[in-house]
Amino acid sequence: MRVLLQRAKHASVTVDEEIVGSIDTGYVLLVGITHEDREADAEYIAKKIAGLRIYEDEEGKMNRSIDEVDGAILSVSQFTLYGNVQKGRRPSFIEAARPEHAEPLWQHFNEQLRAHGLVVETGTFGAMMDVQLTNDGPVTLLIESK
Repeated sequence: MRVLLQRAKHASVTVDEEIVGSIDTGYVLLVGITHEDREADAEYIAKKIAGLRIYEDEEGKMNRSIDEVDGAILSVSQFTLYGNVQKGRRPSFIEAARPEHAEPLWQHFNEQLRAHGLVVETGTFGAMMDVQLTNDGPVTLLIESK
């Protein structure tokens, strides 16, 4: 499982010209799932994200977590995180999990984040989405379960 985390000042996801998820301060999570991922992978990454300290304290050090800044999460399924571009000019997505495996795992991941006390908004699984965000920092981290 791969999650690309971007710290954001504001973010939203639009599907068919309708906003389906929106946050102010928080994280935008682009979530990629591969065939071998299991619930344990989702639980590991959710716990890791909930505990990250990537907001500055009074001394300017990254020492505060998302709950300390009353932040929220916008979680977006993103199978292209498992796109392989090493050969040819078109990406191969054979490492991305099929929807019947990926969607329940993505939902489980979101529930695990909520179980850590976080507010979680989402995109729509499998939809063509417009994601808008204002990066904060910018701070961008790649988190993997393997």
